[in-house]
Amino acid sequence: MEEVAQGSEGAAGDAVTTGSKHDVARTSGKMPVHTKASLLDSGEDVEMSNDDTDEEDTSELPSLEDLGLTEVQNAAEENSQSSIKEMNEEVGSRARNEDSRQEPDDEWLQVLGNGLLKKKVLVAGQSQEPRPQKGQNVTVRLKMALEDGTEVEEDPNRCFTVGDGDVIQALDLCVQLMDQDEVALIISDAKYAYGSLGSSQPSVPSNATVHLEVQLLSVSDSPDLELLSGNERLLLANKKRERGNAYFLRSEYVFAISSYDIALNIVNSSSKVDFLEGEEEELMNVKVKCLNNLAAAQLKLEHFEAALKSSNAALQHQPNNVKALFRKGKVLALLGEYTEAIPVLRKAAQLEPSNKAIQAELSQVVRKQLEQRTTEQAMYRKMLGDIALPPRCPPSPSSWRIPWKWLFGATVVAVGGVAMSVIIAART
Repeated sequence: MEEVAQGSEGAAGDAVTTGSKHDVARTSGKMPVHTKASLLDSGEDVEMSNDDTDEEDTSELPSLEDLGLTEVQNAAEENSQSSIKEMNEEVGSRARNEDSRQEPDDEWLQVLGNGLLKKKVLVAGQSQEPRPQKGQNVTVRLKMALEDGTEVEEDPNRCFTVGDGDVIQALDLCVQLMDQDEVALIISDAKYAYGSLGSSQPSVPSNATVHLEVQLLSVSDSPDLELLSGNERLLLANKKRERGNAYFLRSEYVFAISSYDIALNIVNSSSKVDFLEGEEEELMNVKVKCLNNLAAAQLKLEHFEAALKSSNAALQHQPNNVKALFRKGKVLALLGEYTEAIPVLRKAAQLEPSNKAIQAELSQVVRKQLEQRTTEQAMYRKMLGDIALPPRCPPSPSSWRIPWKWLFGATVVAVGGVAMSVIIAART
C-alpha cells in the first residue's frame, strides 16, 4: 500500500475530511469536482511495505501507493453494481430491520428509523431553496462533541461533495435533509461515525456516540471535469486517493474502492483544456497507483477476477510496474494458476531482486505447483491402474527346460543316423 497517512481516520468517517475537497477548492480556486462513485462488488496498491499484509501468508503485499480508467474501468465497472446512493439505501434498509434503541421524540427525525441516527432542527432554514443532492458541493459550519459535552472538532467552513464519502456517514446523510441556512443538531451512533476504531484526528474514542451541530451555509453544483486544468485534476484525484487509503487502513474496503473509483474517473475524464508539460505523465502515475490500490482492496474482499483485471489495466500502462506484477502473480496463485503466476513473479523478482516479499511469494507458488503436479501424477497413476488389464503371466522357464542328457543322446543318434546313411550310399 502506499505510504498512507498514519493515524486513525474516520470510519466512513471524517478523519479524511481534513484532506477533503475543501482543501482543493482553496488551492485551485474552484469548487471540488463530483464524479459518480461506484461501489465495486469486488474491490492499487499501497506501496510494498509492512502496512499491507495478507492474512494467510507470510509474504508482504504491496503497500498502498500515493494512491488513476477509460478502458481501465471496463474492469472496475463490471464490478460496479451499486452507487453511493444505493449503498446508503442499503444501510437504511438494514437499519430499519434492527430494533430501535430509543423511542422517537416529536422534535427528532429518525433518519434511518432505527434510533441510531437522528436529527433535530434548531433554527429553521429557507425551505423554498432546494435541498442538497448527491454530487453537489456543500459548505457547512460544523461543531462536534462527545456525549459528555467534550468538544472534539470545530470547522466554520467544511466543504465536501455529497455522496462521495468525504465525511462520516452521519453528516453525509443528514445534510441532504437540511434547508439552506438551517441549523440542526445530529446525534449519531458510532456505526455512522467513527466505529469501533475511533479516530485520532479528531480525537474520538472507540464506539463513541457523537453530537454534531451543523449549519448549511451554501450549496453549489460541481464544476465540469472537462474544464479542469491538469493541476486541478491532480489535486482532486490525489485527495480521493488519500481518502481511499484512509479507508483501506481501517479495513473499510468497500468505501476505499469507491474513493479509488472516483479518483480514476477524475483522471480519465476527457478534457477541453490543454495540460502543461509533464501533467499528463503525472496523471498517468496517479492512475496506475489507484489501479494498484483498487486491486489491493478487491483482493481483500476476495474478488480475485476483479483484482486481476485491475492489475492488468495497470500493466497496460506500465508493463514493468513491480507492484502490479506482484499483485497479478499473487491473484493468479490464489486462482490456482501457478503456471501463469510463476513467470509474472519471476519478472517482478528480476526487477527488484532484494524484495523479500516477492521472493517469498515466488517460493511459495513454486512449492504449490510441485505439490499440485505430484497430486495429479498420483491421481493419473491410480486412474490408469484401475482401467488396465491384468498382465499375462509369462511361461515358466522350467516348462521349457530339457535335461542335457536327453539333448546329448538325441544329438548322438542324429549324427549316427547321418553317418550310416553316408556309408550305405557309398557302398551302393
